[in-house]
Amino acid sequence: MPHRPHVRASVPFALALLLAAGCTAAQEPTTNVGSKVSTPEDIAKDFAAVPCDDKDRLAAVRALYESAGVPASDITLDQHDNVENLVVTKQGASSEKIVIGAHYDKTSEGCGAIDNWTGQVALTHLYRTLKDIPLKKTLVFVAFGREEKGLVGSRAMTRGIDTMQAAGYCAMINIDSLGLGPPQVADNMSSKKLARFTGELAKEMEIPFAHASIGRANSDSSSFVAKKIPAVTIHGLNKDWSTILHSKHDQVSKVNAASVYLGYRLALAMIVKLDASACDAYRQ
Repeated sequence: MPHRPHVRASVPFALALLLAAGCTAAQEPTTNVGSKVSTPEDIAKDFAAVPCDDKDRLAAVRALYESAGVPASDITLDQHDNVENLVVTKQGASSEKIVIGAHYDKTSEGCGAIDNWTGQVALTHLYRTLKDIPLKKTLVFVAFGREEKGLVGSRAMTRGIDTMQAAGYCAMINIDSLGLGPPQVADNMSSKKLARFTGELAKEMEIPFAHASIGRANSDSSSFVAKKIPAVTIHGLNKDWSTILHSKHDQVSKVNAASVYLGYRLALAMIVKLDASACDAYRQ
């Protein structure tokens, strides 16, 4: 995530840590994924070897998806002139789509563990949880390239979506920089109705949550908002973010698996609810 978020509201993370253990399948607004839900311990395992060199990130993302059970033949590299996006599609009963995205690139400083290996881990656990669950809508998981260079990957993807096609994209959930605090929505790069829905769902699940105004920062949800596709960015930053992101301190040691877990659980509940909703339910 680019620079200078200003978080308007915050929630004590100690409460999030308590809820990480107590957020059970009974609180999940779904009836058929309980036994498949990942644990904080499952998530922590995927931080054992974060690739610190940007050139190794894409191959490492592919390995995460393969370990989550994606056949190698189902992993697509969407290649553009100056960027590669990795795409995994879970076909639903209809062609209506929900996009779940996170950028895989990093800045030249640090290992990019918070920004944004946390997003990649969350996405692959979402796939792992939902891969065998029949859904109405088609899920499109995307690892975006070159977000740090100006949302290059997501802009390349949305450039190919015309107005008629955009109507078939029901929502986009972008995960960027979990791992420091409880889930928050970046309001200035999110659709109002979808952001409000996210907050209401977090309250229903008793997950600590806040709306955030992120000053000059941007992330891949903005590329979808520009196409009038409902989109939201979920992050997990706290007051210490500015000493960690885009610096040598963005290391695995800074990642709190409970934060990543809560972001994953919230996104999972969003997908299930969105799958059961009309495609235009959250369109502005």
